[in-house]
Amino acid sequence: MAEIKQSINPNDDLSQSYKSFVLVMLTITYVFNFIDRQILTVLQESIKKELLLSDTHLGFLSGLAFAAFYVTVGIPVARLSDKYNRRTIISISLGLWSAMTALCGAAANFVHLLLARIGVGVGESGSSPAAHSMISDYFSERRRATALSVYSTGIYIGILVGASLGGWLDQEYGWRVAFLMLGIPGVLFALIFFFIVKEPARNRNVISEQNSDSRDTFWYVFKYLLTKKSFIFISLGVGFHSFMAYALNFLPPFLSRVHEMSTAEAGYWTGMTMGIGGAIGALTGGYLADKLGHKDKRWYVKISGYGLFIAIPCLALSYLTSNTSIMLTALFIGYTSLSLFLAPSIAIVHSIVPNNMRAFSSAILFFVLNFIGLGLGPIFVGIVSDLLVADFGNLSLRWALLSTLFAGVISVICFFRAAKYVNEDIV
Repeated sequence: MAEIKQSINPNDDLSQSYKSFVLVMLTITYVFNFIDRQILTVLQESIKKELLLSDTHLGFLSGLAFAAFYVTVGIPVARLSDKYNRRTIISISLGLWSAMTALCGAAANFVHLLLARIGVGVGESGSSPAAHSMISDYFSERRRATALSVYSTGIYIGILVGASLGGWLDQEYGWRVAFLMLGIPGVLFALIFFFIVKEPARNRNVISEQNSDSRDTFWYVFKYLLTKKSFIFISLGVGFHSFMAYALNFLPPFLSRVHEMSTAEAGYWTGMTMGIGGAIGALTGGYLADKLGHKDKRWYVKISGYGLFIAIPCLALSYLTSNTSIMLTALFIGYTSLSLFLAPSIAIVHSIVPNNMRAFSSAILFFVLNFIGLGLGPIFVGIVSDLLVADFGNLSLRWALLSTLFAGVISVICFFRAAKYVNEDIV
């Protein structure tokens, strides 16, 4: 394996204000990412009625169909991000997924919508690994988790905007207009991003030159990651964690069916609980990781495990109670705790690999996260809901969502197993 002798950051001379500006631009890009990824969830009930779909169809569209192409295309694009201009890759990706989101509004049947969602997944695959790599070049290790947590708030701002605005647009103008109105702005922002943001110099780790050519191959990097036990357990931890989290793609239908909310109300409360709660959790997770992890790197993964200890019972209560106020309160607390994990996980993974493997390591991490979480979580809920609907009617979603909590228990085990190996794996 490569021996890391020294880390040189050519971006140290850049002003803090410019670094913050780039972080804001990347975060806005991530907002568009999740507006376009999650908009389908709040429109599901209207789409289901017009196109005559089942919950299994909806779980496939919002999960596996998107994730299969997102994760497979993401790996080769991430390797390109480790070698070529990341600003350009992000701009092209943003323009593509935004255009495909707008095209979702023209779908005449399930197949048309499926193809458009695949296009969204292909576009979004190029964004996050490249963004993670840029952030790790701009910000030192001691501030990296905090910077990544700011970037990760884009997830929850995107959920907030997409769910609340999408629900209102659906109720007032229909789901087709909602797709169009939320897709077009991303195309315009892609052009702004390309012309305003500059590609940073790479923060090169100085390594011994022996066999350096072999170190740039796909299989070398992949085998290198497999030697890091902490990476394996972190990947499985975020995967099962996300299985439970992405099951909440069915939250808007759950609110409509079980708590009898309108589409606009369901979108609003989805945005309030998951958007605001998630942003608080993401920022808190990054701050605590940098604060506590300065002396003991194991905190970067322990934080995720402790967050799940709070989240699992809160989510169970939110699914089971018939009181809407208690449900929303428990959901807010549970989702806030659930959202502590992402920035610390990415930050510690970037600390256990050389910098020329950062985008690829993020892509592998997101491959597991999205394959297990986004790919299998929603369709699992859809299938279970369809199996139970004959016995439970609209309450079938309650039991389908509750059945996903087993994944949280597996995730806790994986995070604490990862903590045993983190210190010895850091380069």
